[in-house]
Amino acid sequence: ITSFVTHVLAPDIPVIDQAYSKLSSSITVEWRAVPGATSYLLSAQDGDSCIETVVTRPPGTVMGLEPATCYRITIRSVNAGGKSRPSPSRKTTTVLSAPILSVSSPSCDSIAVSWKAVYMAAGFSVSLMRSDGLGRMLKQNTTNTSFIFSNLDPGTLYTIKAYAWNANGLPGDAFTYNQRTSPKAPADVQVAFHSGTSRAIVSWMPAEGALTYNVTASSGLLKLKCNTSSSSCIVPSLQCGSEYSVSVTAHNDAGSSNPTDAVSLKTIPCAPGNISIEEDERGNLLVSWSRVNFGHYYVVFVKSDDGLEVYCNTSHAQCHFQSDCGFTYFISVFAYNKAGQSPLGDVFNYTTAPCCPSNFRAVLVSSDTVEVSWAPVRGAEMYETKAASWRGTVLCNDTATACTLSALRCNTRYNVTVYSFSEARGSNTSCASKYVTTAPCSPEIKNISKESLTVISVHWQSNNKEATYTVTARGEAGLWHCTSSGNSCTLINLPCGSAFSVSVIARSSAGQSLPSYSVPLETAPCCPNDLTLTQVTQSVTNISWSVGMGAHTHAMTLESPKGQAKCRTLQNYCLLGCITCGTNYMVSMKAISETGLTSHCTYQGYSSSACCPSGVKLYRLSNNGIRVYWRASEETISYITDLRGSKGNFTCTPSSGLSYCDITEIPCGDVYTVVVSPAMDKRLKVTFCPKKIYSGKS
Repeated sequence: ITSFVTHVLAPDIPVIDQAYSKLSSSITVEWRAVPGATSYLLSAQDGDSCIETVVTRPPGTVMGLEPATCYRITIRSVNAGGKSRPSPSRKTTTVLSAPILSVSSPSCDSIAVSWKAVYMAAGFSVSLMRSDGLGRMLKQNTTNTSFIFSNLDPGTLYTIKAYAWNANGLPGDAFTYNQRTSPKAPADVQVAFHSGTSRAIVSWMPAEGALTYNVTASSGLLKLKCNTSSSSCIVPSLQCGSEYSVSVTAHNDAGSSNPTDAVSLKTIPCAPGNISIEEDERGNLLVSWSRVNFGHYYVVFVKSDDGLEVYCNTSHAQCHFQSDCGFTYFISVFAYNKAGQSPLGDVFNYTTAPCCPSNFRAVLVSSDTVEVSWAPVRGAEMYETKAASWRGTVLCNDTATACTLSALRCNTRYNVTVYSFSEARGSNTSCASKYVTTAPCSPEIKNISKESLTVISVHWQSNNKEATYTVTARGEAGLWHCTSSGNSCTLINLPCGSAFSVSVIARSSAGQSLPSYSVPLETAPCCPNDLTLTQVTQSVTNISWSVGMGAHTHAMTLESPKGQAKCRTLQNYCLLGCITCGTNYMVSMKAISETGLTSHCTYQGYSSSACCPSGVKLYRLSNNGIRVYWRASEETISYITDLRGSKGNFTCTPSSGLSYCDITEIPCGDVYTVVVSPAMDKRLKVTFCPKKIYSGKS
């Protein structure tokens, strides 16, 4: 088997028809196509530097070259069999590079163009035309590196084109740039206040080509600005009392116009300061203030707290107003000019002195206390009541319309004044006063003397010649009074055995004093009534009585020429021993109180019973009788004989002077008790004489 190998030959050498440069960074080569070539290798050589480019068909362009540089250009055809030899070379120079422009619009009708020098350039060509195609083209050839186009339209977009040419007049790359001229200053600037007086609206006719506008309002070092893309702008935060110079500048990407001619704007005046309010005389307010810039005239508004408002219009720096006591006035001052009213400054309030309480009542409610009352007055937050005398001053502060002045000196004339007070204005010191005299001082009891058991004299120290004094003795038994204009008084018919508290008060036209300190008084105890004497034995007598008022201890005495019988007791009775029978006694008693006061009481005399007979003997009689015999103590005494038994009682009263008595027909068979006793008044019997026993026969 025989194998065949096919060999592909390299293509023919291409022939360059022409080589030229239209851009400073490339050279374009034209040739005829070579049969069998699949691609071509273009080479541009500048000394040791060689740049190659592969293309598939003619023509071809070598890129990445340097401007104004001479290159040796060759071509090789290429296929699978290899590369052909280089074609005959051709020298070609790249054109000049484009000038790099710097463009600006120094004014609204000019554009300045400048550039750096271009290598190998012999001159430059610069042209300018409106971008919208209107108007004619302006063109300038120059060997300089700058040029200014003038008499242009403001705010208009222009297209600038520039290129350099070499010594052969061959143009290089062109540089194109769009530039707008700066705008013209806006026309017909108008300034007015907007929505009040702290902002101004500035308007103008739009300027051709202006993108934005800047408004500047200058006043001294202060500058206020606003920016807008429309034909009006609001300048905020205007200061009162200022004059502003307002100008407008138009802007676009090329620059700014000249500012417009300044328009003057005077703002409203500032609120007046240093406001002072004073009452130059009662009932008249003087309001004054400092003048302000651009203030042509002033208006003061005064509104009272009851809603009434008055005002004053003046070109001066002060105003007078009528005022009333107890009112709060709210005062504001405004300045005016053609621009309007000043802003509201501080609102001052001035409170006049509170009104004085009139027709107040001062009533003495006790010897050292005066109650003062009055109707409420306007503007008073507190009241001060003052009572002044040569001895001192008493003050009372209260928010109520009444005040009690206590601890005043008695018997003293006070000048009483009620002052009204407010925190804002203090005290109204022009209030009228009244004189009030306090009650007499309390008397001082110096001595109480007892004129008798029921009569008491009270002595005190008098301290008011116009006063009448009343003495009161107060106790459980009641009240006793006496009255005097001097310094002593007598209480009569005071009950015995009573305790009293004695005090003195003084009365005058001013009032009544406090009572004096009480002095205790005790009357002597009452003598007991219903004295009863009962003879218990021949030598013992029982005495009882009803208790006398105030008596605590009783000392009883029975006294006769034969002697005394005494007892002392806390009870209402006592037993007296050592009584002599048949004796007349004087009866007396001392009733003594707990404090030792003593009443001497005397009573009707008392006679003790006659003495019992002695030597009583019994003798039986024949007729069932009995004779009782005794020895009489005195011949003038009559006796009674009693015989008592279970079968009967028998009594025998002998004739006067006899010392025996016969009792007959006594039942027999019984035991009898026989008693012989003195006969008492009203035939009373003495029961304490000795008894005898008698037994009758059965």
